[in-house]
Amino acid sequence: MKRNALSMALLLTLSLIAFSLSGCQAPAPDTNRVATAPATPTPETVDPGAIQAELTRIENDFPRVLKEKDIAAIERVEADDIVVIYPDGSVGNKAQDVTDIREGNLSADSWVIAEMKVVVLDKDAAFASGRSVVKGGKVKGPTGKWIDISGQYRFIDTFARRNGEWKLVATASVPVRQPVAEVAASPSPKASPAPKASPAPKASPAAEVPPPPKASPTKKASPAPTKTP
Repeated sequence: MKRNALSMALLLTLSLIAFSLSGCQAPAPDTNRVATAPATPTPETVDPGAIQAELTRIENDFPRVLKEKDIAAIERVEADDIVVIYPDGSVGNKAQDVTDIREGNLSADSWVIAEMKVVVLDKDAAFASGRSVVKGGKVKGPTGKWIDISGQYRFIDTFARRNGEWKLVATASVPVRQPVAEVAASPSPKASPAPKASPAPKASPAAEVPPPPKASPTKKASPAPTKTP
């Protein structure tokens, strides 16, 4: 009886070991499925010309925004987390820009954007640089005193596309110590001078009509033969 019990226990133990080993084996590969290659990512499409045109439009629109106190445009273009570095080295933000324009703390008789250049980094990042020529410009300082800001400034603006819209995320400007001459509008190309009419060819001199040939002298009639007597 004990022997039978030991035999049964041994068989049970061997069965458990075999079952556990079979559970550790890796499943056989499924040969019924066709292996598929990983999908090739679609190359990023960038249109530098369109990006440059859009950011140039935004930059050139600033003088109008300032003059008309277009707060909606400021709130639309500037990112909520924008970093602003002013020419005096102080740091500002979007709320301060909106307040200054709304309350007229920043104004100018003339604000011209020149030498614009837009560099496209990728489809969602770019920066613009240029020169601002400010005439009759003034800004109200922290003490309420008006400060003359007329002059020329170099600026650089960093843009990022967020949710399909270009946002100004950082801007900095510095005064130009040795201003260059103001940029005049590029002159229209001069029309090519009309080609001069070729002089009319001179008429060939009329060929001289040769004088009519002189009439041959009339032959004298031969004298009549003398009659023989």
